[in-house]
Amino acid sequence: MNPTLFDMNGRVALVTGASSGLGAHFARVLADAGARVVAAARRTERLRELVDGIRQAGGEAVAVTMDVTDGDSVKAGFDAAEQAFGTVDVVINNAGVADARLFLTTDEESWDFVVDTNLKAAWRVAHEGAARMVEAKLPGSIVNVASMLGLGVQVGQSLYATSKAGVVQLTKSMALELMRYDIRVNALCPGYFETEMNRDYFASEKGQAYIRSSIPSRRLGQLPELSGPLLLLASGAGSFVNGVALPVDGGHLVHSL
Repeated sequence: MNPTLFDMNGRVALVTGASSGLGAHFARVLADAGARVVAAARRTERLRELVDGIRQAGGEAVAVTMDVTDGDSVKAGFDAAEQAFGTVDVVINNAGVADARLFLTTDEESWDFVVDTNLKAAWRVAHEGAARMVEAKLPGSIVNVASMLGLGVQVGQSLYATSKAGVVQLTKSMALELMRYDIRVNALCPGYFETEMNRDYFASEKGQAYIRSSIPSRRLGQLPELSGPLLLLASGAGSFVNGVALPVDGGHLVHSL
């Protein structure tokens, strides 16, 4: 195998929602692969810790403040990225929120909170990134972080599942139109991975029961298990992979009726 297959040297990668969880992990993985990383989020103090860690490990990274629900903030974040490293040619569209509740208890406020952040903001960031790549005549890659719930459903997750299904369809539409500019667009669809947001629940008796009864592997995913799939979609290793929604869920979606 070519040892440089997943090499990200010379690439500028912007990761949204990089202050914790999957986003922070993705930023580290891309930096380790050689990319210059732009870590974007609202919580700048957490970003500084992340960037310091990447630099101490020998990587290149910069923190930018970005609220993905605000168009001016997104533009300013891309401007800051360009000032630091040049045009962003890899976008990891990771920022997202959840609001678990039964359908009949949802309301317009909860709809706006979830859909505006998970779908409209994903469109906003992808649109800004793609437009700049096209203007600079640069090939690139956009990875929209969806979810296995964009491909299936679960009780109590109607808003989240709908927003992530929208991300999957947005991904396919973008892939169809942007490949002519040599910009690939794919969706990464994680199952349940342990993060600071869900750690307490999955450590509880109810969470442990769910893992045993509903996840075929009978365990949560570990963040390093997302590293290879991410790099496949982001790097030249996936140069002919376009418009896919890749589940990384331990077979959770493949369940017996």
